[in-house]
Formats: sequence, structure tokens, C-alpha cells
Amino acid sequence: MTIVKATERARTIEYAIRDVTVYAKQIAMTGKRIYYLNIGDPVAFDFKTPRHIRQALIEAVEEGANAYSPSEGLPELRQAISEKEKRINDVDVSADDVIVTAGISEGIQMVMAALVDEGDEILLPGPTYPPYISYVKFFGGTPITYETDEKNAWQPNIDDLRRKITKKTRAIAIINPNNPCGSLYEEKIVKEIVDIAGEHHVPILSDEIYDQIVFEKKFISTARIAKDVPVIGLNGFSKAYLMTGWRLGYLYFHSPDNQLEELRQCIEKEARIRLCVNTPVQKAGIAALRGPQDHIKETVNKIKCRRDYSWKRLNEIDEISCARPEAAFYVFPKISSVGSRWKTDKEFALELLKNTGVLLVHGSGFDPTYGAGHVRGVILPPIETLEQAFDEIERFMKK
Repeated sequence: MTIVKATERARTIEYAIRDVTVYAKQIAMTGKRIYYLNIGDPVAFDFKTPRHIRQALIEAVEEGANAYSPSEGLPELRQAISEKEKRINDVDVSADDVIVTAGISEGIQMVMAALVDEGDEILLPGPTYPPYISYVKFFGGTPITYETDEKNAWQPNIDDLRRKITKKTRAIAIINPNNPCGSLYEEKIVKEIVDIAGEHHVPILSDEIYDQIVFEKKFISTARIAKDVPVIGLNGFSKAYLMTGWRLGYLYFHSPDNQLEELRQCIEKEARIRLCVNTPVQKAGIAALRGPQDHIKETVNKIKCRRDYSWKRLNEIDEISCARPEAAFYVFPKISSVGSRWKTDKEFALELLKNTGVLLVHGSGFDPTYGAGHVRGVILPPIETLEQAFDEIERFMKK
């Protein structure tokens, strides 16, 4: 029988964060306990979706909100998103300039589909959230990563970014607060990136899904800084509102001079061909934005304690060093013996998994250049679980 071949674009898709679970399942079958520190899902640990959000979903279903909804999203939800951006991030964006998506990942896909033609380039922070790399490649483009400096709390290297802009550059992406590094970009650095985008007449893609999960410092939205430079904001409900499995996100277009109008219309077309986002979940999204917000402060305080513990423990282990995360819920430590004891960071991560059951993601999965030699871990489990995992890592490094 002839084997049906897949396309090259499908064969080459990678998503390191979930790809490593294939190896974990094999190890788990031997009876070994697995410490799942690979996926940033608070709800998989001891964080619960707030009751009023859960109740809103139930009520939406019971009250009959089960039909198709507008492709761009429920008008009331789009208005609530507009209000949230003004209230939380001091960004003026109208409800008409918001498109609701099935999680931020669908938003990334839609934007890249509308921006990238064969041979186009998108500038991404290195290391970066893997779907940005994958979707740029999927649509025939080339992802170009600009350096973020580990010695400077993973802040973007502006000189490197400027050097990498070409006539093929279609957009500059910012992931702030950052995944995988947990960094929070300084306002002056974001302003420099905005200025460069303006000079070269390209839009900024600003991924801000961790905007409310920050510790000591304050997050400032790119769209608040930008004036006449167009910004496509990407955000969602998974993290701050603990709705990971609900798959609800959004895009917005911040463009005072309507430079993004054609792009917005084309992304609206994409929204139509996928029909709509889950209608009852959108109803719950309204409740999330307009209901009590107390859980966010509690969530951040809890994660901060786990950040403090994880950062301290990692830096106490020989051959491991880690910059202090300022936001989100990740650590991105450097393994100094990659290149000697282990050829690659992936080899290190897999050997660690096999020997200890601790599942981390190899840093090169976030960028083969600026992520290499590192691993990413989540700091969401209770401290008791983190302690056991770090004890295993420490024993492994001492062998």
C-alpha cells in the first residue's frame, strides 16, 4: 500500500514543551514518578479557576448560550477586553479593534498567516516561545532571533536587533513579560524597540499574556509606549484567570493612523473561516474580566514564594546558574557542563528525566542559538514538590 506523504511544513513542526512528554510517558511506564515541570499550566497544580468564572460557564450553557457566536467574538466580551486593557494597561483600544481567539496560540497563527509570505522575516526575541518560530516557518517565512542578554536579566540587545533588520523584515515581536526567561523588559528598552520599528515602518507584535503576573516591578504595555507605531497585541485568559484548558484569548490592533486596517480585515476573514470561538466560554470570559479580581493577587503572591525558593535552590547546585525571574512562572537556568559532560541541552534534559523523573524542556527548543545550554522549568508546583524535584537534580549533578 502506498504511504500517503505529509507536506514538508507539517513534517517539520516542532513544539519542544509538549514534544518532551513523549519521553516522559515512556519513563512513566516503568513506574518511575515524573515531576512535570515542562508545561506552564497553573490549573494542573494547586491553582483553581475562580468559582464565579466556573459558575458563569455553567449558567451560560443552562441559559442556552450554545449557538454559534459572531466570528470576531461576542460584542460584550470585546467591550470587556477593551475596558480591561484600559483599566490594567492604560491602553486605549476600541471593542471593534479586538478579535477573540481560541487561546493566544490561535492568535499567533492568524497573525503570521496574514503577515508572512515566502521569504519574509519576523524578528523574535531569542530565546522565544516556540510557536512563533514554528508558525513563521509554517507560512514560508524565516524566524530571525535577536539576542536577549542573560547577564542583564534577559533584556533585549538593541544593537543586535537593529543589525538584524532587513528589507524582508515584516514585524518585530516582543514577548513581555517573557516566556521562557521570566524577564520583564525595561520601559526604555521597549521604547527603543518601538523607535526602531517606526524607523523601518514595521509593526510590533506584543505578546503580553503574563501582564498581571509580575513581582517586584511594574509591567508597561507596548501599546501604551507606542504613539504612531502600530502594535498588534496578543493576550488571553489562560494565565491570570486560570483558564488554561478553556482556550480563550484575543488580539487587538492599536494603530492611530489605521496602518493595520488591511491586516485587521484579513485576520477577520481568518476568524470567519474557523467560524467562532466557544460561545459559553466567551460568556465566562466576560465574568472573568468584570467579576472579582482578588484571586490574581493571591496567585502572584503564591508564585512569588515559589520563585524565591526555586531561584535560590538552583543557584546552590553546582554547574547551574539562573537569572532571577521578574514575572511569569518560569526559570531558565544555564547548565555550564553542556558541551562537556553533555553534548547538548536536550541530551542533558533527557538524561535528567531518565535518571530522576524530573521533566524540563531543553533550551534549544526555544531557540537553537540563544536558548542552547539552558533548560526551562515551571515553578508552579507546591514548594514540597519543588523541593523533591530540586533534590533529585542536585543528586544527579553530583554523580
